[in-house]
Amino acid sequence: MADLAHSYGLDMTVHHHPLGFSYGDEVTGPMPEIRRLDDIRASLRDPHCEGPQGVYAIAMDVARMQDREELKKRMLLFGVVTYAAGRLGEEPVRSQGHIHRISQHSGWSPPELYEIWQGKAIIYMQEYVEDDPGRCFAVIAGPGEKVLVPPGWGHATISADPNVPLTFGAWCDREYGFEYEAVRAHKGLAWYPLLQGNNVIWQHNPRYIPGRLHAVTPRQYTEFSITSAPVYQQFIEDPARFQFISRPDKHPELWQNFHP
Repeated sequence: MADLAHSYGLDMTVHHHPLGFSYGDEVTGPMPEIRRLDDIRASLRDPHCEGPQGVYAIAMDVARMQDREELKKRMLLFGVVTYAAGRLGEEPVRSQGHIHRISQHSGWSPPELYEIWQGKAIIYMQEYVEDDPGRCFAVIAGPGEKVLVPPGWGHATISADPNVPLTFGAWCDREYGFEYEAVRAHKGLAWYPLLQGNNVIWQHNPRYIPGRLHAVTPRQYTEFSITSAPVYQQFIEDPARFQFISRPDKHPELWQNFHP
């Protein structure tokens, strides 16, 4: 996967056996954290299910060395995640549902911009992690497509094809933090993804007020000046372009009635 990762603006290799990453001479990044099945059982529909013991690898703060100071100045961080192939019992391989902790420098729960590199993703998101989840969306995305999760929404990333490992990059707030308590109290988000053959179907979580799930494809986020180019390359060309990730408070009107 070296060429694929490089095509998205970073000289790095994604590994699946075991899960992890290695970096080129001009790229820095941490040792990946491995999320194991036992770590995420509390967020699964069936916490006793079987599946890959290493579910996904995550590396936060991957960057070209010449970009690091600019990223720190703008309070931005680029993360890379890769999932194992397979399934978690009846569910697809996926992340735990969470919301982003409020950042001290902005006073907001920051948004996140995903870019799919390999596989097929569903970015599931809901307005609230309370009993009434508000609007719920499942955004189905393939390689090269971008999905923006707005501030304060609960969300999870799902591998929609059990036969192909999912890999993606994401722009995040440098002061990032994940909060799981409200989701775990509801034993997951408002909708559980289930695999029927190789297709994803949805089951409502009865611990939330019933509502509707909107299945959509990615749109162009022209109001944020995002183009079709790889998102890391967009930062190289215009370091100010993703300031809305770390400072969503600067343009609150763009988040009102946001539609993924």
